[in-house]
Order: sequence, then C-alpha cells, then structure tokens
Amino acid sequence: MKFLEVPLLFLSLSSLVACSPLSRIKFGQHAKRDNSTSSTSMLQLSSDPDFHFEILRSMAMAPYGGSDIGELLITANQIAAGDFESYYTAFNNLATRVHTKAQAIDSGRFPASARGALFRESTYYRSADFFLHGNWTDPRINSLWAQQRAAFDTAIALLPTPGERITLQSNSNFTIPGVFFPSGQPGPRPTLLLCNGFDGSQEELYHIIGAAALQRGINVLTFEGPGQPTVRREQGLGFIPEWERVVSPVVDYALSRPEVDGARVGLLGLSFGGFLAPRAAAFEHRLAAVIAFDGLYDFAEGMFAQFGDQLTALYRAGNATAFNAAIDGYLASGQASTSARWGIEQGMWAFAAATPWDWVSKLQAYSLAGDGLVGNITTPVFVADADADMFFPGQAKKLAAALGDRATYHMFESVDGAGEHCSLGASVFSDQVILDWFEEVVGC
Repeated sequence: MKFLEVPLLFLSLSSLVACSPLSRIKFGQHAKRDNSTSSTSMLQLSSDPDFHFEILRSMAMAPYGGSDIGELLITANQIAAGDFESYYTAFNNLATRVHTKAQAIDSGRFPASARGALFRESTYYRSADFFLHGNWTDPRINSLWAQQRAAFDTAIALLPTPGERITLQSNSNFTIPGVFFPSGQPGPRPTLLLCNGFDGSQEELYHIIGAAALQRGINVLTFEGPGQPTVRREQGLGFIPEWERVVSPVVDYALSRPEVDGARVGLLGLSFGGFLAPRAAAFEHRLAAVIAFDGLYDFAEGMFAQFGDQLTALYRAGNATAFNAAIDGYLASGQASTSARWGIEQGMWAFAAATPWDWVSKLQAYSLAGDGLVGNITTPVFVADADADMFFPGQAKKLAAALGDRATYHMFESVDGAGEHCSLGASVFSDQVILDWFEEVVGC
C-alpha cells in the first residue's frame, strides 16, 4: 500500500499541478519579454529567460578574458529554449572547439594567446555543466569539471604573475580549495578574498572581479566551501550556514603571505555569497571591509517568496510526504519552468539534500535576522542591489537597513545595463564602483 500512497497523495494534491499554483515557483524567473519591449530592458539572448541569464553570465566574462562575444552569440542560436541537453551540447561543442584551438598555440612563444583560449575553454566547460545537476550520478558533472579546471590551471600558470592553487584545512571535516593571485607589485598589498554563491565557482570570480582587482595592485584569493562546486564534488558536502568556518582559515592563510597587508584584507561574496560574507563577518573581525554583491539578509525568506503562498503553506503544515510528493509530481509533470526545475535540482544538489523537504528544511538556518548576527558585524559593508534583480528583490535593502551606518548601499540600474542580479553584464562598471569603494575604505 505504501507504494500507492505517493501517487494517490499526488492525485489528492492535483490542484498543485492542474491548477498550477506550483507554476508560480519562480526561482528568479524573469517576466517574459521579447526584444521589442522597453528601450531600457536588455536584449534577450534566448526566449527562455533563464537561458538568457546564463548565456549573459558567460558573456559577462568577456571584458576580463573569460569569453568572446561572437562565439557566444553563435552558440546561443543553437540552444533550444528549455532544453537542458541542448544547452549542454551547444556549450560542450564550443568548449571542445576552443580546446582544439588552444592546443594548437605554442604557449612558450605566445603565452597571452594560449592563456586567453584556455580561459575561454574553461568558461565554456563550466557553462556546459550548469543544467546537469538533476541527476547526481551523471558522469559529466565530474568530467566537465575536470576539463574546466585543467584549462584554468594551465591558463593561470601563464599569467605574468602566476596564480597558485592552495588547499587549506578547516577546523571541521573539510578542506578549502583556493587560488592565490599575487598582484605582482612590491610590498604588502591590500587583498580581496572572493567567494561565490549558490551555483558559481571560484574560477568564475577571476573574470567577474578578480582580474579587475589585480589591475589595481590588489591581491586576490578565491576560495570555495561546502556546497560549492569543487567541495561538493570532491568531498560530497553541502552548504553549511556557519560560513565563518570557511572564511577564518582563509584569513589565516592570507595573513601568512608576505604579499598581504594584514590591515587591508576585504571579503566579497557574490550572489548567495551576499549572505555568506556578512554571516562570516559576524564572527571574523580581522576583515577591513566586506562586500555583499548583491546583499542578502534572509535567504530562507527569499526562497519562500519564490515558492509562492500555497507551496509555502504546504511546507509550514509540516507534512514532508505531501510536500515531497507535490514537488516530485510537479517536476515530473513537464509543466515546470526552467527556473523552477533548475532551482530545485540545483538546490538539492548544492545542499546535499536527498528530498525537497530536506533541502527546504536546511534553508531555515540561512538568515541574519536572529541571534544578534548583524549586531556582531563591526566592519564597513558595501551592500549592492540591482533594480531588476529577479532572485531576491528587497533583500539588499533589508540588509542595509539592519546594518545602519555600517552599510554603504548602492543600487545598480538597468539604464546602465547593470540592473540584472549581481549587475551581470556590467562588470566593468560594477567593478569600478565596488573597487573604488574598497580602495577608499582600506586607504589605497
């Protein structure tokens, strides 16, 4: 009989699919728009708004050598909206093509050419992996990551001042992979520690803001913790809310480097990292500055806002069986939007949660609203926001309000091409604003 309970339960909850309240699960879904709408809206790269965002994400790395626009536009034209395998195939083909070109370059004679091709190859293998996490046993999850890392590592060895892979031991049951990028300038220098969020890698961060910081003579140290791509794959660990357990060993390492001025160390968290970085700063007081890009005050609240009222009520009722059946049935129905399907699959993978209920239950710990956490933050915090943020609208303002005069709040606007989540596609402009603030705060 137990085998019948789930389908019968799902039928009893059929309004959750047939009447489509679950179709209101957004996970950042844009309002659908075409390319004839407002002149301040961004040209769409796919009719699937989530594919648009991820293609834009790859394109956003072009200013700092992580991609090239023409080949991405060709690739975008090969992707069928909503088709995860189509997305994989198009980007894997692009990565393979660029890999072939990279291998043909004599890196001894032309290191800059080889480095550029290898960085692009790495980006495209990461992009090919992005929508594959619904099946944890898919071998491509690991093989694509090995390919992106091999290309990236070869590229950073060809930098004028090479990057260095490091592995740090936490005080817990995990190690912390990182990359230290020395500025190459004499004397102890200001240093930025960079962590990503819900789905991004440390390699991506080099192209988003790391290279821009290096141009200013700022050392860069990227790292990943539990739940993030390398630790999730190699150590099998999902996210932990106590991000200070990740950050403090990174600070320890940074302070051990002669290139680092210990009084001028900052921490930037991107996307979900906009929660993780302030959380760590509540416990780690050696930081001179924190950047929440974009600011995130209560991750659980932000996620429930995307679930919608009825699914939230179903969870609050405490019936795990009903909640799991509703989510599983919705995903199996074929009615799930790209944003909902990807958001649930990625969430369960990144948090190492066996069921939707387990995942959502884990989210409850990711809030700065209690336990005096915000009051424990003593460092200046740059809180970025974006006027068209489709993931966590309103969260940055809540964080800034809670911080009071410790916060510098900045709204990036669509009119400048910077209104997407984390100002995606406007990295030159956003990096200018953020790094100017950092340099002013630490006294560069």
